Amino acid sequence: MTRSDLVNLLAARFGQLTHRDAEFAVKTMLDTMTEALGRGHRIEIRGFGSFAVNRRPPRMGRNPRSGEPVVIPEKLVPHFKPGKALREAVDRTAAASTPTPASASGEKA
Repeated sequence: MTRSDLVNLLAARFGQLTHRDAEFAVKTMLDTMTEALGRGHRIEIRGFGSFAVNRRPPRMGRNPRSGEPVVIPEKLVPHFKPGKALREAVDRTAAASTPTPASASGEKA
């Protein structure tokens, strides 16, 4: 699902929202989350998951073209950890849509 798919889905599901309002809501939410992570805060959405910032320490790498060592600086990267409800929902949905080995080969059980 893309950002525009999400905007279209929200506008369709909630008739009182115009497409422009749905787009503004999605943009505001994502911008607010980005700013919070940028300040080092943790975001937790119950039943969905949590976002945090992980630190990748500086390390020595290698230039693949020349082979010479290169210092790779420290990085702060966003990390998402899905919540239990999300993991279970994805597992149920995937299990329901995945054919069983017997039905995949065309055999009858």
